[in-house]
Order: sequence, then C-alpha cells, then structure tokens
Amino acid sequence: MTLRILLRAVAHPRKASKDLGPPPRPRDVLSRDLHGSLQVRHVDAGSCNGCEMEVHSAFAPVYDAERFGVRLVASPRHADALLVTGPVTKNMSDPLRKTYEALPEPRLVITLGDCAQDCGVFKGGYGVEGSVSDVVPVDVHIPGCPPHPQAIVEALRGFTGR
Repeated sequence: MTLRILLRAVAHPRKASKDLGPPPRPRDVLSRDLHGSLQVRHVDAGSCNGCEMEVHSAFAPVYDAERFGVRLVASPRHADALLVTGPVTKNMSDPLRKTYEALPEPRLVITLGDCAQDCGVFKGGYGVEGSVSDVVPVDVHIPGCPPHPQAIVEALRGFTGR
C-alpha cells in the first residue's frame, strides 16, 4: 500500500463492511453472459508494479473483490477477462497476444492504469512496444496512476451485477 492510502486510512477510518450501494450498470451484452461471476487472468505487460500492488489490495480482505463474484485465475483458458497493467514492452507483445488468443470467446480485455492506456511515463522508451490497445483490442479502461483498489472493485462489479 502506498503512504497516501495509509494516511487516509488513519485519518478517515471506515468499516470494511460498509454498504457499497447498488452495482454500477453493466457495460455491455457480455456482462449478461457472465451470470454474476467474472474469472480474471492478470498480465503484467511491463509496469512499475504500482498497479499490481493495488490489484493485490483489491483482492485482499479489506476490499475483497471475490465477494462480488470476481476471481483471479492462473490460466487464460479458465478466464472470462484479461486484466492488463503497464505499457506493453517489446518482450511482452507476443506473450500478450498468445494469452489473448488463449481466452475463450467471448473475450473481454480490461486495462488498468494510465500506462496501459497511453504508456504514461514510459512513452517513447526504447523497450516499449506501445499501449495495450496497440497489441490487443481493449473493452474497458480503469484510469489512475495507480488506480485505487475501490475503483478497481467498482469497475469489476459492473460486470458481475453484484
């Protein structure tokens, strides 16, 4: 966790069981096919690990994305969605394409963080291939550098309807 999050937690304590209200509206037809659960395969395409820390926090006990039917899986063949963080490096462009092709239909690609959308501070780097949308088609983007775990959970809730 970042220092900003720790200071906010100390200054403004809140219960983890706080009512989050109704889930956001489903984003597209695919969310109806998910039947209340979303299996996610995470791929780090070359990030600084800031987004990975927030993904870890989103699935840890405080934010607990699994209570809304979202689960991280180890194989893309078991996943409904691909969660990609960071700009795509030249060494990760082929593995990202292969992982995308291994996803069963219908496929959903979610990018996480500013670097995945437009390469962020890594733009123009000698080892950077480009943004995620340059390599695979992107359906949803979760903005931030890094995005807050609550923003990640709320975006994923939009797919499960919980």
